[in-house]
Amino acid sequence: MAELLLELFSEEIPARMQMKAAEDLKSLVTNALVEAGLVYEGAQAHATPRRLVLSVEGLAARTRDVAEERKGPRVDAPEQAIQGFLKSTGLKLADLTVQDDKKGKFYIARISKPGRATEAVIAEIVPDVIRKFPWPKSMRWGSGDLRWVRPLQSILCCFDGEVVDCEIAGLKSGAATRGHRFLAPGEITARRFEDYAQKLHDAKVVVDAARRAELIRVEAKNLSFAQGLELIEDEALLKETAGLVEWPVVLMGSFDESFLDVPPEVIVTSIKQHQKCFALRDGKTGKLANRYLLVSNMIARDGGQQIVQGNNKVIAARLSDAKFFWEQDKKTPLEKLLPKLDHITFHARLGTQGERVKRFEGWANDLAPHCKADRVAAQMAVRLSKSDLLTGVVGEFPELQGLMGRYYALNEGKNSEIAAAIQDHYRPQGPADAVPAAPLSIVAALADKLDTLVGFWAINEKPTGSKDPYALRRAALGVIRIVQENQVRLPLLALFDSGLQLYRAQLGQAFGGDFDRADLLSFFADRLKVYLRDQGMRHDLIDAVFALGGQDDLLMIVKRVEALSKFLDSDDGRNLLAGVKRATNILKIEEKKDGRSFDGNVNTNILIQGEERELNTSINGLSAQARKAVAAEDFAAAMRAIAKLRAPVDAFFDKVTVNADDPSFRENRLKLLNRIRAATREVADFSKIEG
Repeated sequence: MAELLLELFSEEIPARMQMKAAEDLKSLVTNALVEAGLVYEGAQAHATPRRLVLSVEGLAARTRDVAEERKGPRVDAPEQAIQGFLKSTGLKLADLTVQDDKKGKFYIARISKPGRATEAVIAEIVPDVIRKFPWPKSMRWGSGDLRWVRPLQSILCCFDGEVVDCEIAGLKSGAATRGHRFLAPGEITARRFEDYAQKLHDAKVVVDAARRAELIRVEAKNLSFAQGLELIEDEALLKETAGLVEWPVVLMGSFDESFLDVPPEVIVTSIKQHQKCFALRDGKTGKLANRYLLVSNMIARDGGQQIVQGNNKVIAARLSDAKFFWEQDKKTPLEKLLPKLDHITFHARLGTQGERVKRFEGWANDLAPHCKADRVAAQMAVRLSKSDLLTGVVGEFPELQGLMGRYYALNEGKNSEIAAAIQDHYRPQGPADAVPAAPLSIVAALADKLDTLVGFWAINEKPTGSKDPYALRRAALGVIRIVQENQVRLPLLALFDSGLQLYRAQLGQAFGGDFDRADLLSFFADRLKVYLRDQGMRHDLIDAVFALGGQDDLLMIVKRVEALSKFLDSDDGRNLLAGVKRATNILKIEEKKDGRSFDGNVNTNILIQGEERELNTSINGLSAQARKAVAAEDFAAAMRAIAKLRAPVDAFFDKVTVNADDPSFRENRLKLLNRIRAATREVADFSKIEG
């Protein structure tokens, strides 16, 4: 079994595109090989700033011979159909055989395709992959029409140690590549991956991106430790720097201590965004240090001093800008920035950010009692929550919005709870992000998310399929996590109505005429399923609870689902579920047959068998117990009450014939079955439960 080695060598590939491109190269080539009839044992793809590399191991020397039998049209079919079949098979009429079966005589084509040399298959695949490669952005150069992310310079393509001849846009394949642009720019010849990787390593190129990242991590930690410092780890920055260099060399630089007066997050973000450098903290105090680490692509004769000095100058200039913005921003109180929010559009149909924070105050008024927060403080926090959008630091680094609002609020002397709420109102921004826990922060975060959801539902801009441009799924999941993790009880339907009125007070009473609050609640139900499924909960149990209607308290819904889950894990629960489903199925059949429902009271005078009398009596008492327990929000007690129906339900089905010959007995017993269904609906709609 042989190996394919493919390298596409170009000018520098943007770091953000490299790993996706390597995976695309792997899937495109291996899929094409399999389609051509070539299976393989393994494949590995790599990327550096100047090359995409693919190694496919365990390929056969030839594709297999293929014999195919294809059934064609009837012999008396129209001439056009027969000619079409001949064209599709590449055969002549004389080459076909006739097969006689029960439906008539049909033409049969027997097609034999001899195997092909793997080199020939690869020679066709490689140019086709290059032409069709799915770069997010690509370019043309010179006078040719070939597109690539950056000018493509060479193609190394070898199979079983021999060059596979192919050509595209004047570029012919070979066995040559080049090493590091500066440290070893000469030509290298390699025909197998193991030899290729070693020769490139000798030429100062680490082919494996994960290996480059690990080298950076280890060297950065060692260099930091030697200076009594700690690396502030950043996985995204680590991957990016690994995509910027072929031979990583970590160097330490510094900046003036006066810049440490700026909030540390501003410094960390500035040196990361502008110079792709890692920040460091003091190993003893844990505070940000005036040192940083940069990753060079060079082994300099002077130990990198000139590189560090040049980088120090650039970082000093960047931090000077950041410090200037910080000092200027502190001169203007957040409150005075509020009028300018009226000039920032939130959404063309939902008004400005200024109108939004005014709505936030209404939301805070409604939410504060549910979150045990002070109304006045909550309204102040939400009123200032978007003010930092107008500051210089956030203008330069938008990812610091909220965080900078907290710094400015503290600088003005606002209390720490209000300042924290300004920062926390964006949280959680993803599944790994912590949810706000302080009352004011909870109010601010809920106001931001619920206002967004109600607004976009009112203008019918909902997520569709995989598209969710306004991150509405994330907003709903954020509400769910805040509610669950802080045990907050919210009457969502009432809040939806109040939120819509806040919009209408600003945008007119006609706004959101088609607003469907039930649909928005259903959206929350879908997100709740995702949330609970991730915690191992069954989605059908959520459906069973939501089906009862009017269930808009997410905290109580989850408690009810948890109680239902425990109940159904018991023998009583499983057996009762089977009995209820049996009753429900019989009812559905008979209701459809009769064209009516079997509501109404059971006639106790014609309950002639002991099992049906016992069942009716049990339903009377146990339904009342379950209803009382549900009203007290003791769902476990409600389940225990309903569980006692198991024995009388089992006995009823064992001894009583529902579809009796006497119509009055039949109707009465169907009404009794309806009572079983109604009784269990005190806790859940059992018809929605699977199993």
